[in-house]
Amino acid sequence: MLETIAIILVVLWLLGFVTSYTMGGFIHILLVVAVVVILIRVIQGRRL
Repeated sequence: MLETIAIILVVLWLLGFVTSYTMGGFIHILLVVAVVVILIRVIQGRRL
């Protein structure tokens, strides 16, 4: 479940490069959340 959310957030971040003039700040916050989720998964010992 968390992996799916992380993938969705990364895709939204990549879309942010295309539409950076609209919601760039929000998309980059989502990227940070996705990275944190992935780090938590790695620290817990689960593979992606």
